Amino acid sequence: MFLKGKTALVTGSTSGIGLAYAKALAGAGANVVINGFGDPADIEKERAGLERDHGVRALYSGADLTRPDEIEAMMKAAADAFGAVDILINNAGTQHVAPVDQFPVEKWDLIIALNLTAAFHATRLAVPGMRAKKWGRIISTASAHSLVASPNKSAYVAAKHGIAGFTKTVALETATDGITVNCISPGYVWTPLVENQIPDTMKTRGLTREQVMNDVLLAAQPTKQFVQPEQVAALALFLCKDEAAAITGANLSIDGGWTAA
Repeated sequence: MFLKGKTALVTGSTSGIGLAYAKALAGAGANVVINGFGDPADIEKERAGLERDHGVRALYSGADLTRPDEIEAMMKAAADAFGAVDILINNAGTQHVAPVDQFPVEKWDLIIALNLTAAFHATRLAVPGMRAKKWGRIISTASAHSLVASPNKSAYVAAKHGIAGFTKTVALETATDGITVNCISPGYVWTPLVENQIPDTMKTRGLTREQVMNDVLLAAQPTKQFVQPEQVAALALFLCKDEAAAITGANLSIDGGWTAA
C-alpha cells in the first residue's frame, strides 16, 4: 500500500488498459478518479468495485476530453475531493484507419484532440499541485507507433510521436521538482476493443481466428503474444515507486519486440 494517501487520475479508464491502471493503483492504496465513456451501469460497477476491493475512494468523471473546459472541471473536482492529483495517467485515445488523402478531417481533429491535446491540458493543470508537494508522477500511454509508423494511421502516429516529445519536454521542465514524466509504449494489447475486431477481419479477409491473430494483429510482434493490460499497469505502478525516481523523460516499450527490429 505504498500509495496510501495519494490520488491518481486516469483518463480513458472505464475499460481496457485504463481500467487496469486504476485497479493497480487502487491496489497499492491510491484513491482514484476514473474517466471515460460507456454504459453507466457498467461504469458504476467498476467504480464501486475499486472501493470495495481495495478500501479506497473512487470517483467517476464523465468529462469529454476533447473539451478543455471539461478537463478543467474534472481536474478541479479531483482536487476538491482529494486535495490534489498526485499521479496523472494520460490514457484516453481513439483510432481511425485511412490513407492520408482519404482521411476524414473531423477524424484527424478528433484523434489529435483526444490522444495528444487532452494530455497537454491535464498535465498543465496537474503540475502546479505536484510542484507544491514536491512529488508527482505523470505517465502517458503512447504506443509502438510513437517510435515506428504503419500506413493508413497518420493521425494516430502523429499524435503518439507527439506524446513522446511532450513527455521529454515536461520531464526536463520538472526535473528538479520531485516529478517524473514518462510514457509507456505498448504493442497490441489484448483488450475488448482488439478482440471485437477479430470477427469482422475473419469475414472480410476469409481467415480463421488464429490467422487473424497471428498473421494480422500480431504480425509485428516477434513474441506472437498479446501484451496484457495488467503488464502495462504493472510497469506504470513501478514508475510510481521511489525506486523509479531517476526514471524521467523515458519512453518505455512493452511490445513483444515490435520496435527491436
